[in-house]
Amino acid sequence: MEQRICNSPGLLPSILSCCFLLISFPASVQAYKNYTVGDSLGWYDTLEKPSVNYQKWAAGKNFSLGDFLIFNTDNNHSVIQTYNVTTYKLCDYEDAQEDDTTQWSDANPSAASPHPVSVPVPLLKEGMTYFFSSDYDGEQCNNGQRLMINVTHGKGLPKSLENPAEESPGPISQNSGDDESAPDTIVPSNFNNPNEENADSEPSGSVSLSMHWKLKDRTLNGILALLGLVCLLS
Repeated sequence: MEQRICNSPGLLPSILSCCFLLISFPASVQAYKNYTVGDSLGWYDTLEKPSVNYQKWAAGKNFSLGDFLIFNTDNNHSVIQTYNVTTYKLCDYEDAQEDDTTQWSDANPSAASPHPVSVPVPLLKEGMTYFFSSDYDGEQCNNGQRLMINVTHGKGLPKSLENPAEESPGPISQNSGDDESAPDTIVPSNFNNPNEENADSEPSGSVSLSMHWKLKDRTLNGILALLGLVCLLS
């Protein structure tokens, strides 16, 4: 009895295409990211940095729960986050509601010699969120030191951010079990990056390696199943 083994015309290209899709699928899962606001220009108003344009900087970026915004500035500029669009438009922190506005970093406009400040802010809530500096009676905000973004669900909040501390935690590092890829930016060395603490869990490196092989096994099983189905139908 002659046995026919997947010898239909045009079958090989179809198999290779499907295999490619199966292999590339796990890599498409979006990891948590750290975004440095304004990149090399940092977080300042146009009176100090005339070329800053934070909405232009944010255009085309996908912000998700668990991502961090890193504000590199100095102690003459503050970092205010609010979910209240009226507070944002008025550039007013003093009259803001406590439950919808957070001051991640205050400022000291009277400081004789400003010093650098890096402020990591986690994205904890879906939807529109707004940032501005409220100093000098809103002057900095009115001169371009403001930013609004839309936060999507993405992978959802990692465990380390489900109950955040009052002070800003550090960005998630490559070694954290919640993130399997390096962040987009170089995180300043003075940040204390959080790691998941679970006595029953493996070290983060082992977790990543284990997940890697699970994905590989799942991909291989999918390829074998696909080949078997194509052979039966040919």
